[in-house]
Order: sequence, then C-alpha cells, then structure tokens
Amino acid sequence: MSFNSFPDKKIIANLSAKMLLEIGAINFRPNDPYVLTSGKVSPVYIDCRKIISFPRVRSALMDFGASVILRDIGFESIDAIAGGETAGIPFAAWLSERLSLPMQYVRKKPKGFGRDAQIEGFIAEGSKVLLVEDLTTDGASKIVFCDALRNAGAQVTDTFVIFFYDIFSDTQKSLKSNGINLHYLTTWWDVLAACKETNHIDVKSIANIENFLNAPEAWSLDNGGIKK
Repeated sequence: MSFNSFPDKKIIANLSAKMLLEIGAINFRPNDPYVLTSGKVSPVYIDCRKIISFPRVRSALMDFGASVILRDIGFESIDAIAGGETAGIPFAAWLSERLSLPMQYVRKKPKGFGRDAQIEGFIAEGSKVLLVEDLTTDGASKIVFCDALRNAGAQVTDTFVIFFYDIFSDTQKSLKSNGINLHYLTTWWDVLAACKETNHIDVKSIANIENFLNAPEAWSLDNGGIKK
C-alpha cells in the first residue's frame, strides 16, 4: 500500500462524522443537556459503542483507522495493538486483524483475583505497542493505560481513537507531557461542519452547540453544570 492511496485526512474526518451521525452515535440535546460523570453538562453526547452493530460503517472506519496509523506512525513501527477496557477492545481487535499484528487488552486496574492481571495477552519485553480506544476527552484514561503497558515492559508512544473531543485545551498537552502522541479520525468540530453541510439539525441548535464547543466550561456552568 502506498501513501498516495490513503484517503485525505479531511475527507476521512468528514465521512467519519457523517457515518457516526447516520448510525445515531451522535446525540444532541441542547435544551435538556446530558449530565456527565464529572457533574458538568453537555448538549452533545457520543456513543462509539454503537459502531459495533453496524458492519459496513465499522468496516469503513477501521479502514480509515488503518490508513491513519500506517501514514502517521509507520508500516513497521508497531509490534502489537492493545485495546483499553472495555470500549477499545473490539476496535483493537479489528485493527490488529487489518494490520496483521498481535493484540492485547489492558484493564483500568488489576483483575483482583487469579493472576491479578491488568493486561491480557502476551507482551514481549520492549515491544512497541499502540493503545486503541473508542474516544478521548481529557486524555486521562489514555495515560493510565499507557503507564500499565509500560510497567509491563512495552514501549508506548502513540494512541489511536475513533473520536477526539478536541474542545479541552489541555488534552494534547497532557498527553504529550506523558510521551503520548494522539491519532484520531474525527472531532466535534467535524461533526458540527457535517451538520451544517447536511442540515442534520436546526440552525438554533447548531448555534447552541457551537457556543458549547467554543467554551465548554462556561456553557456547562450557564446550563446547570457543576464547577470542577
């Protein structure tokens, strides 16, 4: 496969956003915001787990993912793929199959019984492992998973997700400071652009969502969210 055969990243972002909209993985409630685990509120919510039930969409997204990984990380720069518990596991499995690589999965914490394992599967000492998850917001879980893989003897410098929120300014900085490069298919900004292009939601809702994306903390506080 040549680099010239890979789809343009802007095309990937746009098509990925449209596919997520089509299968109902993207949800909008500007007038009745979603309450997040942090206590903040949001007019938008994404459920990447829906992808597993739509074979044609998941196949296209995994093809896009493989092209991004090969182009941005390299053809021979990864020895294995690890999925983060639990949402990252199916995507890691499909990508490892496409890229002909071994797979592991990593738990949020050790199992607590038996071998007390935090990582399932075989990791060779010094192997270069790519962490795969469904999405990232602030990057915190990626750091936990990467640290666990490193403690098991792996080299981890990159993580791949289907969806990157791209609205919290410290996410990329936090990952970089922990030696992690982030790769992804699409963001909320791409979803917003796709909504405008296709008239997926009304103009008033688009304006409300755009206000949230530009200032998520302030929007949350103005709409009943808890201050962190």
